[in-house]
Amino acid sequence: MRIIAPILIACIMSFMDRVNISFALPGGMEQDLGITSQMAGVASGIFFIGYLFLQIPGGRIAVYGSGKRFIAWSLLVWAIVSIATGFVTHEYQLLVLRFILGVSEGGMLPVVLTIVSNWFPEKELGRANAFVMMFAPLGGILTAPVSGMIIAALDWRWLFIIEGLLSVVILAIWWLVISDRPEEATWLPEREREYLLTELGRERKARESLEPVSKAPLKAVFRNKGLVRLVILNFFYQTGDYGYTLWLPTILKNLTGGSMASVGMLAILPFVATLVGIYVISLFSDRSGKRRLWIRFSLYSFAAALVASVILREHVVASYIALIVCGFFLKSATSPFWSIPGRIAAPEVAGSARGVINGLGNLGGFCGPYLVGVMVYLYGQNVAVCALAVSLLLAGSITFLLPKACDFSPTETGGADTSVEGSKVI
Repeated sequence: MRIIAPILIACIMSFMDRVNISFALPGGMEQDLGITSQMAGVASGIFFIGYLFLQIPGGRIAVYGSGKRFIAWSLLVWAIVSIATGFVTHEYQLLVLRFILGVSEGGMLPVVLTIVSNWFPEKELGRANAFVMMFAPLGGILTAPVSGMIIAALDWRWLFIIEGLLSVVILAIWWLVISDRPEEATWLPEREREYLLTELGRERKARESLEPVSKAPLKAVFRNKGLVRLVILNFFYQTGDYGYTLWLPTILKNLTGGSMASVGMLAILPFVATLVGIYVISLFSDRSGKRRLWIRFSLYSFAAALVASVILREHVVASYIALIVCGFFLKSATSPFWSIPGRIAAPEVAGSARGVINGLGNLGGFCGPYLVGVMVYLYGQNVAVCALAVSLLLAGSITFLLPKACDFSPTETGGADTSVEGSKVI
């Protein structure tokens, strides 16, 4: 409650800020600013170009400094940028602000994942990450109806202004509640603190013999073939993920012909399914230890559901059910995926590794929305959705190339082999 809850709330706010444009565009922004489908794809995706800049610094700050302060400053910037977006009068002003928002949110995920790894032993890490990754579906559940209602009652400008003010409230909660590490938490009972420090310390020692990377952590990321493959996998995954997420309101509007308020309500169920999918797949992943298998299963299933939504497009209800199934598998791979870096890299490089994987991988967050925008313009929405499915199939296939060390035996003490020899061959 003291660690996951504030992290989850802050992450939900970041998700709302990055995807509210997906409701604003069909809710009047396109007409008011004269935005084409191609420019809409750029406006949705340019966030992820800015997202690159603070990935590695954010990860390092979380490892060696204070992730709490980093996120606090980020929340302040999100608030200012979001409110300013409500006053744009030209598409290029929008592009600049979306880029700045991407920069300010860039260190978010590596920071919070590092904070989580500071608190949870390996045997609990998959589920802890799963709860954090629920920010996306929870953010979607909140963003969809709230955005639809705000746009219907006021207009798209108030959507950005109101959600910007909400970031200030979240900032106060974050600063009062979160702690970076167990040793810094004055509210933590001594018995629990000793347990965590002992357990986490033993796991750290078990992995120290992987390879001596502490002197050059950034170079070590690119020398580690497993980490490089995670970057590539994440790129294709995020292409499909954000291509679906940022265009879902438009897809639903075209499918049903409904108002933005009804589209907002219809968008709830896919994100409810996402919430369930994250937790269910994390349980199977933690119990079996087969991280690669469950990533592959999730991505292949996501791709199949996307194709089904196109095949069934003449049957509105069936196509909508397929989109809900997409939602189930939308983020289900994230829990096993983000449990892997700590198993194939030494602890000293973990923060930088997460930053590189998330930053470079999330270039797919630009390519996905832009790809959909171009495909819609050239070939139509159905071809665009199938292109996203191909990207997900590529991501799932890369799991065959990941090292066996990504998986672990659920019988290992504390979720990790505590022997020096075992730490090399898990």
